[in-house]
Amino acid sequence: MKLGAFSVSLSVKDIKVSKQFYESLGFEVFGGDIEKNYLIMKNQDSIIGLFQGMFEGNLLTFNPGWNSNAEQLEEFDDVREIQHHLKENGVTLIQETDPNTSGPASITLLDPDGNAILIDQHV
Repeated sequence: MKLGAFSVSLSVKDIKVSKQFYESLGFEVFGGDIEKNYLIMKNQDSIIGLFQGMFEGNLLTFNPGWNSNAEQLEEFDDVREIQHHLKENGVTLIQETDPNTSGPASITLLDPDGNAILIDQHV
């Protein structure tokens, strides 16, 4: 299964403080909009998302169809294919997408320890 680009999405209390902290670790703003309370930051191939007031807890995030530079891949496993595979293998999803659609969509699941995983396709 091809899950695409990987990042950690962090729920932060103060996005400006978090931005400054991660810049001190060598991360640079790669995308997002601080005025809309979210930033995507990158240090080489490491990607983190900073999100203020958008969700609780942190998420492991995969983006089918994207590489680590948010460039569209020619070949990738669509999120609906991933959803079908997971359900066939007994994985419980806490958010599903309509299997009869195409394009951008997302699903959410929990690993055995309760860590949230977001599979978020933008293409």
